[in-house]
Amino acid sequence: MITQAQIETALKSYQDPYLNQDLISAEAIEDILIESQKITVKIKLGFPAKGYIPTLEQAIKEKLISLAPDYKIEIMITWEIASHQVQQGKPFPDIKNIVAVASGKGGVGKSTVAANLALALAVEGASVGMLDADIYGPSQPRMLGIQQRPHVVDGKSMDPVINYGIQIMSIGFLINEEDPMIWRGPMVTSTLQQMLQDTNWRGIDYLVVDLPPGTGDIQLTLSQKVPVSGAVIVTTPQDIALLDARKGLKMFEKVNIPVLGIVENMSLHICSQCGHEEAIFSEGGGAQMAAQYNVPLLGELPLDKRIREDADNGYPSVVTDPEGRIAQTFREVARRIAAQLSLRNKDSRTQAPQISIEDN
Repeated sequence: MITQAQIETALKSYQDPYLNQDLISAEAIEDILIESQKITVKIKLGFPAKGYIPTLEQAIKEKLISLAPDYKIEIMITWEIASHQVQQGKPFPDIKNIVAVASGKGGVGKSTVAANLALALAVEGASVGMLDADIYGPSQPRMLGIQQRPHVVDGKSMDPVINYGIQIMSIGFLINEEDPMIWRGPMVTSTLQQMLQDTNWRGIDYLVVDLPPGTGDIQLTLSQKVPVSGAVIVTTPQDIALLDARKGLKMFEKVNIPVLGIVENMSLHICSQCGHEEAIFSEGGGAQMAAQYNVPLLGELPLDKRIREDADNGYPSVVTDPEGRIAQTFREVARRIAAQLSLRNKDSRTQAPQISIEDN
């Protein structure tokens, strides 16, 4: 006769690659049922995981089949995306979590990474918004293939533009693409707050905020006046980029915004002709920085001209080739970000409706 204790022991032997712990320790096992030659395990994750569920289900089944070969095994996997504690106050009513994507310097591909991560979270099953906070150099309208302006409601608020299944707001929707923004800091920060607060976001699980490079007015406004759940630092492997990335990380630490991890962009150059991989910007920098500050290395993205071409054409890689290597890498990073956030203290408000995926 199989006991619940035996099943729990078997489950503890599986180390979840996104939570970096077993499902028992992560409190992801909702229920274990044992009845007449059938074992049912109900798993509830705290992050969207549409692409991960088949792998997780197979891994758990293998653990239990070896323990109870004569039993029918049923794995039921759901997820709930909760609001998590922020550095101040409470999240906005229609936004559960705000995730800032930042870099210490320009030229590291932060906006491209932010766009693809937002799309990857949506593909994994979350409701996602994108706020382009780079007032001086908004690039999300081009990257996300949007040309229309947002709809103004009663002269007081705006509906976000929707494309590729995500809700988007950018100052780039309100100006011509070639027009420079010659504004002083107070006007910039006021505009950021207005875009965030006067946009009619609807049921957002994750609002991805594409920050401008550096540690200036916009970053300070975001950290002091916006309830941010966590930050992601984008860097490249070379020493100069890492120096500035460290400044960005330390800034978030000082304002009590948890750093969810580091994304190393342009880790390897992939030759479009032969597929040869070469670390032209050095290697291992992101891993060393992650170890130094005790934060996760969320992923290493290649320097591949297809990523640039896709973004320039308004069809990010996650949309253009959803099953390709690049898109799958972005989805891996997105799961790690959401999983890291799920381990944070939850807000006391009611959580989101669950999505259930079952396989008999």
